This record gives sequence, structure tokens and C-alpha cells, in this order.
Amino acid sequence: MKEKQEQLKEEVKQLLAQAEAADAEEDERHGRDRRGDELPAELRRRESRLARIQQAKKVLEQRARDKAAVEGKSEEEVQKVQPADKDQYNFTDPESRIMMGAVRILLGFNAQAAVEPMMQLIVGQQVTQAANDKEQLTPMVETIEQQAGQRPQAILADNGYCSDKNLEYLESVDRPEQKIEGYIATGKSKHGEHRKPCKRGPLPKGATRVDRMKRKLQTKMGKAVYAARKCVVEPVFGQIKQARGFRQFLLRGLKKVQGEWALLCMTHNILKIHGVLQA
Repeated sequence: MKEKQEQLKEEVKQLLAQAEAADAEEDERHGRDRRGDELPAELRRRESRLARIQQAKKVLEQRARDKAAVEGKSEEEVQKVQPADKDQYNFTDPESRIMMGAVRILLGFNAQAAVEPMMQLIVGQQVTQAANDKEQLTPMVETIEQQAGQRPQAILADNGYCSDKNLEYLESVDRPEQKIEGYIATGKSKHGEHRKPCKRGPLPKGATRVDRMKRKLQTKMGKAVYAARKCVVEPVFGQIKQARGFRQFLLRGLKKVQGEWALLCMTHNILKIHGVLQA
């Protein structure tokens, strides 16, 4: 945007000079009483693009300040923060964010879905602008309670949801029956690692919740429970993407995308129930 801004400024300058020369020529040819104050189409287009770039830069600056405020920086530091050179803005859909796709970085949204194990029904769904899933565990549990009408008894999740804060949330409840049994991967497993036997003996002093979760998933029961994730939630995303051909959102803006994802999840559930009734 910085480079384009300078280019557009120079082009606007040149077009203004051309417009002034054209005005003088037309005044001499047609007289000064003829209207000639309209901007040439090319100039209007460039000035419009320049205004959009300036507005985009303001948005990026505000995002940088908001991020600094969340990180706990002082008010003085927040006001001095500037966007990084790599920060980007999507002119097509300003509400989208940079996401890491399967094979490339893209601008989009983060679609979430929680699936129950019996019929593969989606019991909780939402769309966020978050680039990763670290902050999504707590909102998803609350979403499941709201949309499915009950609190989950256990959760299987990949390592994207693993953090000490999230594991603490699963344990910190007012009543024992509210506790959620968590099976959350602590990292990407290396090839053949799941076949290694669980280490014996107590965990070292000062072990974190993440350390305890890692040991839990290394046990025979932990491995068996977490392995069920491959036939619960992963097939659902496969069915949506491959069988139904849904590879990208068709609408723009967070609210519209949330509605599109909700409709897609609802039709997934209808298809699943229809399949059971037809069996």
C-alpha cells in the first residue's frame, strides 16, 4: 500500500496537470461559460483508490494499537505503535483476516465446529476472525451449551486448542458434575510415537497442566480415547469439503459468513438425520 500510495499520488499530479491544460484548451475553444469542473474519469478512479488506501492504513494502525493494548502495553506505548510492513488489508472483504491454510496463507475466517460421537451431528458452531484456535476452547464450550442445551462431559481437540489457560478452564468448575474431561493434544505426534509405551513413575515436580495432559494422552486409555477423534470430527469436515464441495465462503463480511456457516452446519445435521431414518 505504501508503494501504491506514492504511485497514485504521482499519477494524480500528472492527471491534474493534464486536466488543467485540457480546461484551458476547452475554454479557448468553447468559451468559459461552458461547465468544465468535472474531474476526468481516470482521475476520479485514482483519487477514489487513494482514499481507500488511506482508510485501509488507518484501519491497520488501529488494529496495531488494539493488539498492543491487549498485550498490556501502556497508553503511551499503544499510541506509538505502528503496523508491521507485512500487515495486510483485504479490500474485497475488510473483515477477513490472514489465516494459515493447509498449503498456503490466505485471507479468510476461522470456522469452528463441535461434533458429537454417536451420529456425527454438529452440536456447536461459530465463525471467528482469530488466526488460531488458542482462544477458542472456552467460547466453543459456551457455544455448545447455548446451541445444544447441555454442557459437554468430555472434549477431544487437536493441539491448536492446547494451552495452560484452556486446561485450567476445563478443571475450574463450581460443581464436580460441571468438570469437563479433556483429551487435548499437546503437540504434533511424530511418526510411530503413538506406539511407544507410556513413561512410568510420577511426573517431575512443578509439572504444568500441559505436561500432565501429555502424560495422560500417552496412557493406553488416553491413546484410545483421543484416537476416536479421527472418526468423529475429522470426517465431518471431510464430508463438508469433499462430498458437498464446500471449499470457500461465498458471502463477505463476518456476520454473513457466520450465517452461511450456520446454514451449512444445519443442513449437515439434516442430512445425517435423514440418513439414519432411511437406514
